[in-house]
Amino acid sequence: MKQHALWTLSFYEAQSVDASGGMYHFYLDDGRVYNASTRHLVSATRFVITNAIGFQLSGEQNFKERAVHALRFVETAFYDSENDGYHWTIDWRDGQATPLDQTRHMYGLAFVMLAAAKAVQIGIAGAKGLLERTFDLAERRFYDAQAGLYADDASADWTLSGYRGQNANMHTCEALITAFAATKDARYIERAEGLARNITLRQAALCDGGIWEHYTADWKPDLEYNRHDSSNIFRPWGFQPGHFTEWAKLLCLLDTQLQADWHLPRAKELFDRALAVAWDANNGGIHYGFGLDDSICDAAKYHWVQAESMAAAAYLALRTGEARYWDWFDRLWQYCWQHFVDHEQGAWFRILTADNFNLTREKSPAGKVDYHNIGACFDVYQALTGALSQPAQA
Repeated sequence: MKQHALWTLSFYEAQSVDASGGMYHFYLDDGRVYNASTRHLVSATRFVITNAIGFQLSGEQNFKERAVHALRFVETAFYDSENDGYHWTIDWRDGQATPLDQTRHMYGLAFVMLAAAKAVQIGIAGAKGLLERTFDLAERRFYDAQAGLYADDASADWTLSGYRGQNANMHTCEALITAFAATKDARYIERAEGLARNITLRQAALCDGGIWEHYTADWKPDLEYNRHDSSNIFRPWGFQPGHFTEWAKLLCLLDTQLQADWHLPRAKELFDRALAVAWDANNGGIHYGFGLDDSICDAAKYHWVQAESMAAAAYLALRTGEARYWDWFDRLWQYCWQHFVDHEQGAWFRILTADNFNLTREKSPAGKVDYHNIGACFDVYQALTGALSQPAQA
């Protein structure tokens, strides 16, 4: 796990750094940058996270230096001081940032928090203050106390849209677990526990126990949202088995910090359902999406689905002692090693057909940067080496 994470990071290394500011966000299969000016908040923050992981795994100073460089760019180029928020995308030329999409996304704030928390863990000056400010911003602008969840997006002047989604809450939960691990500030883990409970129990009960992605402003499932767009990168229609397993992993991680008797049973239910419905017994791998009747609505294979499921399997094996989860881990790792890992050019392919052919020459468009697979290896490494702290009791 350690070696593979560092090998994957080597695809980016120094070539990812733009000396004028930040990192390049768009890479072809062979590593060439195919768009040097467009920058996306998700990629910008994920480069902080992956380089922080590189430093945690290796102790090599160049990883920390890149994390500092990437975090500085998030704080300056993406931050809108006039309206106190972060742009979604910008154009970066000649050392100047021009906003392209000024929408405020809770998903984006979640990754600013996660980047800041990882920066705290590796000792980057000022990161704790950034984490606190971003959490306070999210609480002030997006948190719905009645629902116990965060709204999803707003205009640049902070007018909320009517859309609500689970994905932003899932990644906020992830960020807050890491924030607590980095700072031991109880408000982070308490909020993470509330998000996990409200999405994986309360909201899931509205859809027969499944994690539905999209909701109306009053948190009722919106079963028609993106009905004809099951491959949307951030808001696909249908159940996402990768989010079932990602929640399973997060519930296991949450339980390492704050134990509750419902975490592991619910994690098992989510993982088991995802694999029962979406595992491709003929070609291997997990399909992208399935519908309300459990029929596959998007048969493609996405790198992040396999990676998060692999990490979830390892955590469930370790936390439950059930050998069947190691069987799933082995099966997923072998599948990824054979089909997703690009042994010739580096890193992982992004998306494959149902029968495992690479669908695109774009190895890392905006958002990828191999964050999920690097993070999955790191999660498994931490779990196997006992690097996690002893949990408190909920």
